Amino acid sequence: MLDDALKAQLRSYLDRLPRPIAITAWLDESAGSRDTAALLADIADASSRVTVLRGDDDAAERRPSFGIHLPGEAPRVRFAGLPLGHELTSLVLALLHVGGHPPRVSDAVLDQITRLAGQADGAPLRFETYFSQTCQNCPDVVQALNLLAARNPNIEHVAIDGALFQGEVDARQVMAVPTTWLGGERFGQGRMELEELLAKIDSGASARKAAELATREVFDVLIVGGGPAGASAAIYAARKGIRTGLLAERFGGQVMDTLAIENFPSVPETEGPRFAAALEAHVAAYPVDVMKHQRAVRMRRGETLEVDLESGATLRARSVILAPGARWRNMNVPGEEEYRTRGVTYCPHCDGPLFKGKRVAVIGGGNSGVEAAIDLAGVVAHVTVLEFMGQLKADEVLLKKLRSLPNVEVIVSARTTEVRGDGKKVVGLAYEDRESGATRELAVEGIFVQIGLLPNTGWLEGSGVELSRTNEIVVDAKGATSVPGVYAAGDATTVPFKQIVIATGDGAKAALGAFDYLIRMPVTGA
Repeated sequence: MLDDALKAQLRSYLDRLPRPIAITAWLDESAGSRDTAALLADIADASSRVTVLRGDDDAAERRPSFGIHLPGEAPRVRFAGLPLGHELTSLVLALLHVGGHPPRVSDAVLDQITRLAGQADGAPLRFETYFSQTCQNCPDVVQALNLLAARNPNIEHVAIDGALFQGEVDARQVMAVPTTWLGGERFGQGRMELEELLAKIDSGASARKAAELATREVFDVLIVGGGPAGASAAIYAARKGIRTGLLAERFGGQVMDTLAIENFPSVPETEGPRFAAALEAHVAAYPVDVMKHQRAVRMRRGETLEVDLESGATLRARSVILAPGARWRNMNVPGEEEYRTRGVTYCPHCDGPLFKGKRVAVIGGGNSGVEAAIDLAGVVAHVTVLEFMGQLKADEVLLKKLRSLPNVEVIVSARTTEVRGDGKKVVGLAYEDRESGATRELAVEGIFVQIGLLPNTGWLEGSGVELSRTNEIVVDAKGATSVPGVYAAGDATTVPFKQIVIATGDGAKAALGAFDYLIRMPVTGA
């Protein structure tokens, strides 16, 4: 199952196991079970501290599936299907954490995990997460819930490969991953990190965090946003020796939703989450106060610049760098919001495997839309690309590949007017032929929206920061905004060409601009 290089890596990791562990497998005669058995055999061969057992004939267990546990204990960490692709790391971490290897989280977080209670009747909290092997956002949720289950006997978790358990996915109307269920009820959908999950489970966590943030001293520079622009700004500011804070809903921003990065100088090829992790590690090498999973809702000027958070806390700073990034643009047509995650989706890499053998549409004929169509064509039965303009706008190298695919159709001069559904899921869409004015219908079960980005600047209303007609932050050559002491960088600004390399450069420029502003401020008390 695993190649020699992966086997060698696995042996090196499992050498760190402090204590023996067992893996109990529930298998049948399917090809998936044979592959699972081969994978577990490779794991057992990699360490004498791992024992593989066969489960009983419990009909309730998914097959193939397996649980990781200490000998003599019932498994609380389970996988249904093959945790390969992006989930191979989740499997290795589950083995280590169940075996007692310390996770890379703070003592305070570990203490919070161990204090979580089960259900009111004493039963454990039972989580189920549907993933796909190609989803770069799924491992965060899977690894976080696995850690909770490994550390707390009141919690159980099973990670389910949606592509392998297609009938279960259809029955539960899971059309986007990761999707998590708790006790048979939908708990959450989309990428969530450990602290976010803890806050959602532990009702008092948000208030405690807000109280702790409110005690922060005044920052010399406070950066709002943890994407490439914000990370670059933090590095440059911290290197100047000034008190630097970075506020982010999620570190990495839109980069976390990017599968392949092949145009960042000196990095020939990488993936978005890996690039974001490298950015975060670089920031962590400096004395930057990073405050993740916090949303800014207002900026105003008092004695200092003040940023109010959704949690209720307020942070103060002598200067601010705005790097809030952007989000996927919606079609804004009837049915889109109603069927979001029920057929309307924005991540082909994550959710494509859930539509295996089905007919789907991609809205948008730029690079993102054409890349999505190429990616989906290898999984789904048929892809229809709808483009508003009279021709596709993607690079010729992508168009050449698209034209070579037999199961892709392109419709240009098409304005999507409605998402159609049966009350539970998408069944099609309507579009206007812009040349004839006729309304046409397309029967599809999935709609992948790839029509660009919108700046995350709505929270700046009333702040005095000038915005363009498209709600981008207006900046000058140094990244300065219309408000003294406030700078901006990245995809939320008027700087053209939304690229990672441009965002990182502009983040550095904004930090240098803010530092220049600070050193020219009057000395207090002089």
